[in-house]
Amino acid sequence: MSNLIAVLNGVIWGKLLVGLLLGAGLYFTFRSRFVQFRRFGFAIKTMMGSRAKDEHHHISSFQAFCTSLAARVGTGNLAGVAVAIFMGGPGAVFWMWMIALLGMSTSFVENTLAQLYKSNNHDGTYRGGPAYYIEKALGQRWLGIIFSGALIVAFGFAFNSVQSNSIAAALAVYEIPPLAVGIVLAVVASLIVFGGIRSIARFAEMVVPFMALLYLALAVIVMLLNITEMPAVLSLIFKSAFGIESAAGGGVAYLMKTAMEQGIKRGLFSNEAGMGSGPNAAATATPTPHHPATQGIMGMLGVFVDTIVICSATAAIILVSGQLHSGNELTGIALTQAALSNEIGGIGNHFIALAILLFAFTSLIANYYYGESNLRFIKDNKAVLMVYRVLVLGMVVWGAVGELPVVWSFADLAMGVMALINLSVILLLAGQVFKVLKDFDEQLDAGLSPTFDRKKFPFLDKTMDPDVWNDSPESARKLDTDTVSEQSLSAAQNA
Repeated sequence: MSNLIAVLNGVIWGKLLVGLLLGAGLYFTFRSRFVQFRRFGFAIKTMMGSRAKDEHHHISSFQAFCTSLAARVGTGNLAGVAVAIFMGGPGAVFWMWMIALLGMSTSFVENTLAQLYKSNNHDGTYRGGPAYYIEKALGQRWLGIIFSGALIVAFGFAFNSVQSNSIAAALAVYEIPPLAVGIVLAVVASLIVFGGIRSIARFAEMVVPFMALLYLALAVIVMLLNITEMPAVLSLIFKSAFGIESAAGGGVAYLMKTAMEQGIKRGLFSNEAGMGSGPNAAATATPTPHHPATQGIMGMLGVFVDTIVICSATAAIILVSGQLHSGNELTGIALTQAALSNEIGGIGNHFIALAILLFAFTSLIANYYYGESNLRFIKDNKAVLMVYRVLVLGMVVWGAVGELPVVWSFADLAMGVMALINLSVILLLAGQVFKVLKDFDEQLDAGLSPTFDRKKFPFLDKTMDPDVWNDSPESARKLDTDTVSEQSLSAAQNA
């Protein structure tokens, strides 16, 4: 089984997905006129001002953002970065950055599509994602079912096994039996997942900002303690990315190829741009301003925070620690723990154990919801849903005692299949997104608060649900920058 998975991963990642990811990212970046840079400030402002709830108990943009970030920020940020550096060298970090910057535009496209083609649950909440826009926009339900099946296997089972595996490994310093860790995780997770999307969104909103800021604060301390070494670390990353330090020409090509493959694989696993997972959370939101592009822009920010900010923090800790040297066979979470302990002493083990517990557990919860949403696409049945919940919790227990290399390889394969389907679909549907973005840009550039009017887009009438985006839009109003600033300041104080 391991050999078969390795062969399939070699085909998908070595021959298909790397080029498709880079090509799609470049295409979306130029077609959107570099939306990830043009609207970055708007994304920050929207995130800070979107925490307010309304009387209909909708999922806010901020809650959807945190749910998406909960799935993104997990073992990929701590264990995955360490694996990428161990296998691909420091240059893998550079390619993680590149795939993230390009992936921000890819994330915008897929999250905007999720908003356009979401389904109304008629209880104040929505659900959606690639399976939904594959069926509604392309009329290919069979392909949506294949995607949903791959996502359920990847997120409900494989990735959740990876999360519990990493938690068990991090807690090994306390000599806690892995089986006990898996059982406790399953019990605690069940208390949240049975509460539905509102419970999951509330949990993510409370925990994700706290854990991210705490981890970043420690990384900043480590970098400040090694501030004189940071220029050399950055130089090492760039030289290694292009194999410059290798003497032989063949060695240069091989090192660059290895760094690129590992950086892109681990970068995609971490930020999930183009994979089709984030849109499942994006579809749940009722965005403010009331326009599908708003949540697409919020999705871009999630990719940035995950990879450019948090993954870079982990990379800096590992590279300044000196733990990445010949003869050191540590990888995964063990390498990250050793690196931090080298910098701040034995407390590093305890901090990483806490960080991976929070990061991976929030990912586990969000991953479960992604699977649930796609299961409901295939068969919206309470009995089937109950079986799925039991199986997910069982996989959490199994993952705690499983072998990390096999789990990672299987996760790579499932992720690759999802990404191939989703990227192909969003390339076909991108034209719709750019028309919606043009409408958004025109309103925002005119000083208006963007409001979506589906009547402007006749092509959506035959594909969009009749009970989604059908409310009569408010008259376009001037964007009061003073009011927006006050709302953002208030939201920041509340946070």
